[in-house]
Amino acid sequence: MATSLFQTIARSAKAVVPIKAWTRFVPQIETAALDQLHNLSTMPFVHSHVAVMPDVHHGKGSTIGTVFPTTNAIIPAAVGVDIGCGMCAVRTSVTANDLPQSLKKLRTAIESKVPVGMAGFTTSSVPKANVAAWDATLKTDFERLCSMHPSLEKTNNMLHLGTLGTGNHFIEMCLDNTPAQNVWIMLHSGSRGVGNKIGTHFIDIAKKDMRKTHMLQALPDADLAYLQEGTQHFEDYVFAVGWAQRFAFLNRQLMMSQVIGAIRDTGDLPRDFTTDSFAVNCHHNYVQKEHHFGQDVYLTRKGAVRAGLGDLGIIPGSMGEKSYIVRGLGNKDSFESCSHGAGRLMSRTAAKKQFTLADHIARTKGVECRKDEAVIDETPGCYKDIDAVMKSQEDLVEVLYTLKQVLCVKG
Repeated sequence: MATSLFQTIARSAKAVVPIKAWTRFVPQIETAALDQLHNLSTMPFVHSHVAVMPDVHHGKGSTIGTVFPTTNAIIPAAVGVDIGCGMCAVRTSVTANDLPQSLKKLRTAIESKVPVGMAGFTTSSVPKANVAAWDATLKTDFERLCSMHPSLEKTNNMLHLGTLGTGNHFIEMCLDNTPAQNVWIMLHSGSRGVGNKIGTHFIDIAKKDMRKTHMLQALPDADLAYLQEGTQHFEDYVFAVGWAQRFAFLNRQLMMSQVIGAIRDTGDLPRDFTTDSFAVNCHHNYVQKEHHFGQDVYLTRKGAVRAGLGDLGIIPGSMGEKSYIVRGLGNKDSFESCSHGAGRLMSRTAAKKQFTLADHIARTKGVECRKDEAVIDETPGCYKDIDAVMKSQEDLVEVLYTLKQVLCVKG
């Protein structure tokens, strides 16, 4: 393993745990994100320390790119509203030589097969496989969840299975760095509308519960409102967030099947192409029970991937840049975690002011993707240099494959 690369951030006067940051080769942490980290470090139930990944940036509710263990409490806003958001990738037998000169037909086929943006399936268009998967794995527990929290029933749930979503969610075809240049299919999505509702619902509950006991105003940030273990709302949240994470995992599996079917049906690729056993499906916005530094904890990974020894993960670059299939090195100080991507350099509003459509077209040259004003807030210049991000975490993961995007569908 490489020499440990973290740096300890100077502690605030009220901090109860230190902050360890893997940010040596990336731009300095922005002030707003640093304030969030310092606030988090003052919470009495945070165990050992807070770990900061190299893609760190300010986020709504919590800093993106943070990992922290808690005892007897969970902060719903730190997990966020895109519960279970993550990545899925599969390697195919298709190689660069098999690709047609234009990939537009393939992109159009994917966009017609997989609802993107706010859209979901309709009752008449939803694939039978999605309905069967819902019935077999999610329906019963969702009905139980709705019996406890009826407002969750009127959400986009089953009809959002196998759909992409908005913002930085994407579907890509990439070439790897092997001599054959195999094609990989990679996608990024989470728990969609129902996960958003679950997250928002329990963030509100945590704030209301703390307001009743006059504890909310004592917090450095209202988004640090927490649910205490032993309360009914804590138990309900653990059940709900676990369900949403299962939804997100299944969402990516079903979407991957839909994408494979869509590109096969175009006739632009070898009809008999296969996908091999090398597949990865991993969350990067979630909470689960783990054991770290002598304590059973609830570990929150907010924009971070589990990187235990031998764990496979995906670290995507920005639109049109490189991405990485990695294997975890099991670094204890990072709570066996790594970054979940490149990390934003600026807000979406700032990106729209700074970059032009011409900039976006130039930066995505050679990639079959949307080249219009609506996606400028996702142009590569909005993100950190992925090479600097990877250099900052050489003690967290080893790179197995480097992927270069050739096609991108944005939410």
